[in-house]
Amino acid sequence: MRFRDPLGCSRQVPWLEAAQDVLFEESPAVRPFPVRPGRRVAPGWWWSSTTGRLVAYGSGVMRTELMLLDRDPAVVALACRPVELVWPEESRVVGHAPQLMARLQDGSGLLLDCAGRSGPSARLAARARVVADAAKAAGWSYRLAGPPDPVLVANVRWLAGYRHPRYAAGPRTPALVEVFTSARPAVEAVCELGDPIAVWPAVFHALWSGVLRVRLDEPLHERAVVSVARQEAEAA
Repeated sequence: MRFRDPLGCSRQVPWLEAAQDVLFEESPAVRPFPVRPGRRVAPGWWWSSTTGRLVAYGSGVMRTELMLLDRDPAVVALACRPVELVWPEESRVVGHAPQLMARLQDGSGLLLDCAGRSGPSARLAARARVVADAAKAAGWSYRLAGPPDPVLVANVRWLAGYRHPRYAAGPRTPALVEVFTSARPAVEAVCELGDPIAVWPAVFHALWSGVLRVRLDEPLHERAVVSVARQEAEAA
C-alpha cells in the first residue's frame, strides 16, 4: 500500500504491516482531489466534530458520507483517501484508493467508497472485492456505500449545522436531560426550558451528539418526539 506521511513524503509498505502501525487518520490524501471546470463535483473541507479539525473531501457525495460518519459514536477519527492499496492483476499493477477512512473505537479501521446514485461501475465493484478482502485480513472493514436515505441526510445535515461545541447546553445540560427523561414533543420541552431562540440550538446539538435521540427516518419538525438517549438516562 501507498500513503503519505504527515510531512507529505510518499511511502510504500506491506498492507498488513501498515494497517497495524500507521495512523492513516494523520496522513494527507494520497492523491489530490481534482477540480473539473463546469462540473458540480468539487473538493472542499468538512469541520469534524469528532476530531475538531478540518477534513478534506473531493465531492458532495463524499461530504455526505463524511457527515454521517462524523455523527457515528463508533468513529474516533476521519480522513479522506489517505491510503492506496496496490496489487498485481494479470500482467499489470492495479491501485485503488478508497475515498474515506474512519478509525473506530476498537482501534480497527473502516475503508469506504461511495457508489453514487447510479451504483458502482463494474471496475469499482471488482476493486471493492479486493479491498474488502484486504480489509478483512487486517481486522478492518470495508463498505461500498450506496445513496443514503434522503430524509436521513436532510435531518442530519440540519443537525450538523449545530455540531460545534459552542451550541452545547453547558451548565443547562442536566436540565435539558431531565426535561426529556420521558419522550415528548420537542417544542413542549423547549418552551419549559426558557427562551426558544436560546434553547433550540442546544437541543439540536444534543441530538447531533447523541445526548438526545429522535427518529431521523422521518422529517424533523417542532413536534417531533424527543427523548434522552439510553446511556444518558442510565447515567442520570
